[in-house]
Amino acid sequence: MAITLSLIESIYIGSFSFGIRIGLANIIALITIRILGEKEMIIVNIMRVVISSLLRGLIFGSTFWISLGGVFLSSIALIILDKAKSSLMFTSVICSVSHSVGQVLVVMMFYNQPAVAAILPYLLLGSIPMGFLTGYVAKMVLTRIKPLTAGKQG
Repeated sequence: MAITLSLIESIYIGSFSFGIRIGLANIIALITIRILGEKEMIIVNIMRVVISSLLRGLIFGSTFWISLGGVFLSSIALIILDKAKSSLMFTSVICSVSHSVGQVLVVMMFYNQPAVAAILPYLLLGSIPMGFLTGYVAKMVLTRIKPLTAGKQG
């Protein structure tokens, strides 16, 4: 599902100003860590970046590494906040912000351009509402599937 959402977003929705995207695939990461755990969330996130990059013909290009940098930092934030039992909405916003920071760090290193950091405030302003949106959707999904998973945890 994460791969499908990533492809749908990149092909049909695209990005807004300054490269801000909704981050639909992050919904799956939020759901995965809550239901299946850290290891599975990491696998989902890495496979999403690798397979969607392969399918778009962008494997090992700059966009692959930029995406991987964002996923890496947001996955670390997600693990930390999940262990801290943070709310899903807060976790989602921080993960969205972390994703943007990770991407900017990779661009700065990839192109040796520290001035790229100037775009970060705009990305962070976009990350907050997008984080709320993905967190809200993930919360709705978890609420609906919780009764389905309750019988399996016993």
